[in-house]
Amino acid sequence: MAKQSISEIIDKIGLSKYTFKIYFLIGLALLFCGFDYMIVSYTMPQMTKEWTLSKVQTGSLASWSLIGLMIGGIIAGVISDRIGRKKTLVLFCLVFSVLTFPIYFVQSFQAFALLRILGGVGFGAIIPVAVTMLSESSPTKNRGYFTSSIMSFYVFGWVVAGVVAIYVVPTYGWRVCYLIGGIPVVYAFILLALLPESSRWLLGKGREAEAIREIKQMEIVAKGKAGEYTPGSLMAPPSPVKVGVSAIFSQEFRRTTMALWLIYFMGSVVIYGINGWLPTLLVGKGYGLVKGYSFAVLQNVFGMLGGLCTGYVADIIGRRINVIFGWIFTAVAILLLGIATNQWQVVVCGMLVGLAMNWGLSGTQPLLTEGYPTEFRTTGVSWAQAFGRVGGFLGPIAAGYVQQLGVGFTGIFIFFAIPAVIAALITLAFVAETKGKSMENVTGVKA
Repeated sequence: MAKQSISEIIDKIGLSKYTFKIYFLIGLALLFCGFDYMIVSYTMPQMTKEWTLSKVQTGSLASWSLIGLMIGGIIAGVISDRIGRKKTLVLFCLVFSVLTFPIYFVQSFQAFALLRILGGVGFGAIIPVAVTMLSESSPTKNRGYFTSSIMSFYVFGWVVAGVVAIYVVPTYGWRVCYLIGGIPVVYAFILLALLPESSRWLLGKGREAEAIREIKQMEIVAKGKAGEYTPGSLMAPPSPVKVGVSAIFSQEFRRTTMALWLIYFMGSVVIYGINGWLPTLLVGKGYGLVKGYSFAVLQNVFGMLGGLCTGYVADIIGRRINVIFGWIFTAVAILLLGIATNQWQVVVCGMLVGLAMNWGLSGTQPLLTEGYPTEFRTTGVSWAQAFGRVGGFLGPIAAGYVQQLGVGFTGIFIFFAIPAVIAALITLAFVAETKGKSMENVTGVKA
């Protein structure tokens, strides 16, 4: 029997129940992760009042978890590339869940910050592993859609956080939201029981028999029967000279790493800064808690749509053009929101901002997964995202500082439009196209 690559086998099978099983299992983990991350944005006004916080301190409420996100991203790639995608996903699902519900009991800004940093380690680890697993499990022609749209589950978690806050905060107080955030601890055990390991990772680790077992299970679910595979029938790509962190900074991948890091940094400044501040900005503009929160929820609903659409478009027009369009679209939408003068303009422009910035950041995910080989793919993805979290951490705090300078509602949105333009320019200058290439033959940065 002639040797076959895993890409060839997956492409022959095409979309199947197996593909969607992985998609939805990972997607639910991201949904819970998104809820626990975003709930702070809907409890910021109450914590600010209770603890008498300054504008900068208020902005930092949304930033502390991003320190954990950076740490989680840094360690998750190395852990995932060593012990597997599945075990890493389960481990860090437990971490963010277990460390969210104790916030119910905190009595100080400092205690809150500590728990958010620790819980953020789980947030930071879940996202790159989830994106990597989807990229390694999807047919080539649909890979852009799955690696981008999986982030819609994360954004849906933001929507659920807003809806829960609207009904819970006025009646039961802000603390109950964090008790609810601890519930996903149960889901970690469901993942352990149902989620398969990446066959690419197994093969890359020399565990061909286990990789064949996963492939056969994939074929049975998809076609009702499995093919015959003998030892040595799977073709693994040549092992790289370097793996891990040293590999992403090697001469071959250094340019890839720097370009992807900068794009993700700028995108994170935008998306985390706006999502962290928008509910508070709208309440401060006089829309009231329920109405201000509802506007922000609606923005995230359209953010989900952006995440769903961007991958589909990327598989048609290519990753590079799609990402450039996404960030230019984001800059324009942000500026329009900044000059909105009435309720309906705020609603429409807010929806456009949600659609656009999630289009841009979710559309960036295929660039990350397609920039590195299997042996250190999660390391490359997670370190790029971890560096991006630096932008996510600085964004809300910088926005608080800019507001203290007295720039007003319009000025703060001009501030957020600038990094979106920079992300588009970096993509234009440095990113190459990877549409239609197998996972064994991709590198997403111009030589």
